[in-house]
Amino acid sequence: MSHLYWHRGKYWKIPPEGSAASVANMEDVLEIYHMPYDPDYPVVCMDESCKQMIGEVREPIPCAPGQPERIDDEYVRNGVAEILMEVEPLAGKRHVTVTEHRTRKG
Repeated sequence: MSHLYWHRGKYWKIPPEGSAASVANMEDVLEIYHMPYDPDYPVVCMDESCKQMIGEVREPIPCAPGQPERIDDEYVRNGVAEILMEVEPLAGKRHVTVTEHRTRKG
């Protein structure tokens, strides 16, 4: 199964309960990664994500002996960025595109 790490948690792709078809489909997809590399039939994976761009309202207070850096939880939203990723794992290739979509200033 694939998994993602987010902060200190670990997330897994869990199929719907009682869905044997979902599990069978996932096994079919995973079998592709065990195929030998063939440049005429590349295995390409694609993913996309939107990430919020934020800015600090106040400067962080630097760390001091016995005190970690302190960062205010207030922030300014500076729009979002769309991240597109293409990976050809068997060839060791990847391509990432980041596009900015800023919020409209009123």
